[in-house]
Amino acid sequence: MKTLTDTFQLSNGTEIPCVGFGTWQTPDGPTAVNSVKKSIEAGYRHIDTAAAYKNEGSVGQAIKESGVAREELFITSKLWNTERGYEKTLAAFEQTLKELETDYLDLYLIHWPASSSQFDNWEEINLETWRAMTELYKAGKIKAIGVSNFMAHHLEALVQTEVKPVVNQVEYHPGHAQDEVVSFCRQHDILIEAWSPIGSGRLLDNEALKEIASKYDKSVAQLCIKSVLQNGVLPLPKSVTPERIEENTHVFDFEISDEDMKQINAMENVGFSGMNPDELDF
Repeated sequence: MKTLTDTFQLSNGTEIPCVGFGTWQTPDGPTAVNSVKKSIEAGYRHIDTAAAYKNEGSVGQAIKESGVAREELFITSKLWNTERGYEKTLAAFEQTLKELETDYLDLYLIHWPASSSQFDNWEEINLETWRAMTELYKAGKIKAIGVSNFMAHHLEALVQTEVKPVVNQVEYHPGHAQDEVVSFCRQHDILIEAWSPIGSGRLLDNEALKEIASKYDKSVAQLCIKSVLQNGVLPLPKSVTPERIEENTHVFDFEISDEDMKQINAMENVGFSGMNPDELDF
């Protein structure tokens, strides 16, 4: 990968820009509009949002005001937990299109799996949700469909369906590599996307990462993003600060050595948010 617009190819043939701009926890209104516009100005062509972020309208406004044609952008959104199931998924998707002011999505994800901690019929709920998403995909309203925060056992039923997930977006960063689900996804040609590739800022003061970053005259954030890319995972850094948005794009002018990658990948569990999909109550 040499630039922000270089792509991974998903298993259905869709090309996805190799770094996305995340909007989790970005407040709706001017903050979201300005940060997304700045990201597009900085060269991002891949924007990631979700119904639960409550900022789809602002993302749509920013895209419109950016002056960049919709077809040049890769837009992802996600289905929230309260809208799982066949009929509710179809309705929620239409609401997302309305908020974003677009007539299609490049990628639509189930935000969190229904799990056994909340539902006896969790697998059936996930399959019914997936049935609706498959229908939307076949109708051409979504270029690619996938999931977010799914562990291997949540994915087992979906990978046996007619249209399998092509993406799984999970928390992934130095100190939290999720080896089991990453291995499962690679076996099934599912691309891993990394939300919180910098550990939501929790890794910025990590001494080991600071020491490695200094070798390359880079920030810890840049090191984290680059290490994710070098592991074949698609990072989704987020920021609302113009300087940081710009800084996070400068990850293509250096290569982390094999020795340093081994040290990064061997880090003990640090920076984890604590959000286990099998233990959540939302």
